[in-house]
Formats: sequence, structure tokens, C-alpha cells
Amino acid sequence: MAGSPRSMPTPRKNTTNEGGIRITGQPECEDTPAPVAVEDRIAEFEESGFGRLLGLHITEARDGYARVEMDCEGKCNPHGIAHGGAIFALADHAFGIASNCGNFHHTAVSVHIQYLAPAKGRLVAIAERVGRTGTCEMHRVTVYEGDRIIAIFDGVAFRVSS
Repeated sequence: MAGSPRSMPTPRKNTTNEGGIRITGQPECEDTPAPVAVEDRIAEFEESGFGRLLGLHITEARDGYARVEMDCEGKCNPHGIAHGGAIFALADHAFGIASNCGNFHHTAVSVHIQYLAPAKGRLVAIAERVGRTGTCEMHRVTVYEGDRIIAIFDGVAFRVSS
């Protein structure tokens, strides 16, 4: 019904959890339950062995969006620049978080990365959902070193469960 409280957008607020990760878009009203325990999903990714091995750190996350950082130190190829596999892992991690902070669990079914420039320092991957169908979501991840774009990653995630 138009104009009823149910049809009005829920006010949102930004919060920061114990680990300093900014969680955005959480319901502001106490009586409006969050559809998913976003903090638990973020913790799963933040505490994953692979993420810890590469020093990946989630700095912001919500349904359809994630921001993840990684220092390139110790992840360079013989030429002294960030290894493509490390850049890919950073982008893939951000993609996984963005596609799994909503109401459903997703798994990657297709990904593509384009490396645009070499990197040596601190990298930031920003994942954003750019499309959605009934069972799939499309995400674009842009990897930056400062203001410079290092790589562009496109991923398709398939919904596997709720």
C-alpha cells in the first residue's frame, strides 16, 4: 500500500565493528531486523586463512559493496612488482565479500581481470554490484594504488543458497 510504513525506505546508518571495519547500510531502527548477520559474514572473510596469508583487510562492506586493502610487500614477482596472482586474489576477495553480504550465499561462476599498470605499494580493491538477475549478480572490482587504476575485474556470482 502506497504511503504505508512498510513501503517507506528504512533509515540507514553507518557502524564500525570491533575490528574497525566500517559496515554501511545497516538498519537504523531497532525493530527492523537485518536480513543477514553481515558482521558474521565479514568476520568469516576477515578470518579466512587465505585472506590472512595475503594480509587482506576489509575496511568497508555491505550488500553489493566491499573495500579491501593489501600491501604488496612480500607479494612481488621477480621484476619487483606486485604479482598478478596477488592482485587477482585481492580483487576476488572483494568480489566474494560484496556478493555474500546480502540475503543469499553466492559463488563465482565467471571472472575476468585486466591488468592495466604495475604496482608496488598499498592496493585497494573496491567491489560494486553492477547488475542482478533472479539467480546471478554481476560485480565490477577496481584495484587502485593511490589514485591510479591497476586492474579491472569483472565477476558473475551465482546464488547457491539463502
